[in-house]
Amino acid sequence: MPAAVDDYRALRQEAGAVWLPRDFLRVDGPDAVSWLQGQLSQDVAALAVGAAADSFLLQPQGKVDAFLRVTRTGHEELVLDVDAGFGEAVAARLNRFKIRVKADMEPLAWRCLAIRGPQAHEVDVKLGDPTSTVVAADWPGLPGIDVLGPDNDMSVAPGVRQCGPEAWEAVRIEAGVPMMGRELTERTIPAEAGVVDRAVSFTKGCFTGQELVARIDSRGGNVPRRLRGIVLPGGDAGNAPPVGATVVAGDKEVGDLTSVAESPGREAPVALAYIRREVEPPADAEVRWEGGSRPARVEALPLVP
Repeated sequence: MPAAVDDYRALRQEAGAVWLPRDFLRVDGPDAVSWLQGQLSQDVAALAVGAAADSFLLQPQGKVDAFLRVTRTGHEELVLDVDAGFGEAVAARLNRFKIRVKADMEPLAWRCLAIRGPQAHEVDVKLGDPTSTVVAADWPGLPGIDVLGPDNDMSVAPGVRQCGPEAWEAVRIEAGVPMMGRELTERTIPAEAGVVDRAVSFTKGCFTGQELVARIDSRGGNVPRRLRGIVLPGGDAGNAPPVGATVVAGDKEVGDLTSVAESPGREAPVALAYIRREVEPPADAEVRWEGGSRPARVEALPLVP
């Protein structure tokens, strides 16, 4: 997979660009900020115009409805973006709590050009529309920016490699960045995913689902399982386990794989899995699936190639 190797090298050592599938919603009106302030875990009111931050949208019981980004594009206007395929669910969830609110919400025909790598913040970006914006999108161990806006000649300087989804997925897994429908579902507790520090404000006041998040934080963040990295060294090339394969440690089933990719940096598959807290990384393990098994290593995130 020579293209994927070159893509991975660009994302890891230089700067690589990927068109990232995302759904966008615009929220605007005199109550837009106060409404989202009560619904999102992030301190929306504290965002300056042009600033962006990750946030959870939670169920009243505190489990995850969505992990999204909120960007303040005006005094009374904000843009929400989430992994592709989840925009309608975000809109439906927010509308359930929209009572006597002077704010409108509508889908937005924007795109996301994601740039990752040590040189990401130095990349010269061309914005084809005055409403487009560039926001910081650093991952653990990897700098990044995202270019958000209409698909109108949005581009980066020549020499920045356009990368494919295979290398992107490997880098995402190594960084431990959770994805909707994979690591984040309606059963996920926010503290399990390892992103509470950048997605939750504990000083902003009340928001839907706050009670569970605050209670777990007050108890030191202890949860029954945590998102971990899984490395599968050795074995035949192409013999990567499927999503859903079982992680076994000490003769006990301790988790299931949620995402899997081949990592050119490790010359081995890497994966994400929620692992029971009694397994403290680094730890030897085995991954088993129908028709196969491989030795594995449970490691803390981010994975360093």
